Amino acid sequence: MRRAEALRDQLEQDIVTGHFRPGERLDEQSLATRFGVSRTPIREALMQLASTGMVELQPRRGAFVASLSLRAVVERFEAMAALEGMCGALAARRITDAQRSTLVTAHEACEAATRAGCADTYYYANERFHRAIYEACHNQYLAEQAGQLHTLLKPYRRLQLRARHRVGQSLAEHGAIVAAILAGDSGRAEQSLREHILIQGERLNDFISSFGTADVA
Repeated sequence: MRRAEALRDQLEQDIVTGHFRPGERLDEQSLATRFGVSRTPIREALMQLASTGMVELQPRRGAFVASLSLRAVVERFEAMAALEGMCGALAARRITDAQRSTLVTAHEACEAATRAGCADTYYYANERFHRAIYEACHNQYLAEQAGQLHTLLKPYRRLQLRARHRVGQSLAEHGAIVAAILAGDSGRAEQSLREHILIQGERLNDFISSFGTADVA
């Protein structure tokens, strides 16, 4: 992983867990000192976060943590559920033999991460799993739209995996999704993916509520 991407991941985590609060300025020099790097990878990481809506870049003022209510995040999960469901339905009809293998391999990586008990490893394996479904739907525009929301919600999807038992439940949901796609059952694939994404928003709601706050970024 490139240094800027690793810094972006850490800053994402700091934002969604409340280390940095909504509206707080993210000072490049302070961050560079904290992580022991130059300002260049910090600046690149902040630009990546700005592209997802997590950070606002203001001319001559710098970078600030964006403010996004839990309701706004959950609404985005609802939209993502519809898009991913469509991807799953099309993938069940259009997936190639090579893409079947890619999907199974991605699912097996999620299984290995679950056995290892590492939520972060599962998070990255989960990324590959969903991207495999986007590719298998063979609809570039739909895949791009789903991918954009997927990127926007990355830090929140990562956070909900820390809810109790969520990784194991997510893996079980993946199993149902894989079975439906490989069986060519577009209706079941769509329903399974929609439910999989919607429950992520619900789990995030539960997890954030345990901290007593309605703002996650």
